[in-house]
Amino acid sequence: MKETERPSEIFAPGLLSGRVALVTGGGTGLGRATAQELARCGAHVTIAGRREEVLAETVAELGPGLDWVAGDVRDGASAELLVARVLERHGRLDVLVNNAGGQYFTPAELIAAKGWRAVWRLNVQGMLNMCDAAFGLAMRSAGGGAIVNVTLSPHHGMPGMAHSGAARATVEALTRELAERWAEAGVSVAAVAAGVFETDVLAKYPATVRAGAARTVPLGRLGDVAEHAWLVALLASPLGRAFSGSTVTLDGARDNWAGPWPPEGLADASGTVPSEERR
Repeated sequence: MKETERPSEIFAPGLLSGRVALVTGGGTGLGRATAQELARCGAHVTIAGRREEVLAETVAELGPGLDWVAGDVRDGASAELLVARVLERHGRLDVLVNNAGGQYFTPAELIAAKGWRAVWRLNVQGMLNMCDAAFGLAMRSAGGGAIVNVTLSPHHGMPGMAHSGAARATVEALTRELAERWAEAGVSVAAVAAGVFETDVLAKYPATVRAGAARTVPLGRLGDVAEHAWLVALLASPLGRAFSGSTVTLDGARDNWAGPWPPEGLADASGTVPSEERR
């Protein structure tokens, strides 16, 4: 039995039956888990990303109820094409999950202009491109829809990733703005502030960062990707409209964490938080 053929562990069968969803960055990590859960809830899900082979492999592994389309959310025309492809195939778009994003570890004083632009273009401009395309091409004329923007916790600051913290805070501000602006059109816009989850993506960070990650979570463990997917599915459900304009934090109380920086085990022997090697 394929993964999407299994019932959701917590939601009633058919919660999202007849719905069509588009998940950016859906080939790996939290996006992949989200696509799987939305399909289990009855939605037809299109996953999007830049790497065709990863998308095709994910669809083949997860099973029925999914397809894929390649594109780059950072480019406005490409974002419109992603939405247009979903409409061509399925005739509607009910749910957009802006999951695509990224950042890298570096002290704030070492952030280069090029690095700042790269993080901003992906996390902020990419989200706006997809929101505009989904609303303008599909949801406004349909009289409704749900948009879920994935951001990051903690909200009290992100030492080592200040550029991403600024970008994600902007996404949350835009979430509130778009929720108010598009309310009359029946479109809800909410955000999920994700903590540290046990994903393959975490493996790209330095070993000391990975080893110390769970110690910054009061819950005492990293998040399970299924927990994130359940929250997104809830926001995509009829109840999701009540959360429009909200940012829901799912991080095991990491937002409440306070203590010396860096936390024990995160720094190397010299006391320095390691920077990620850029490819």
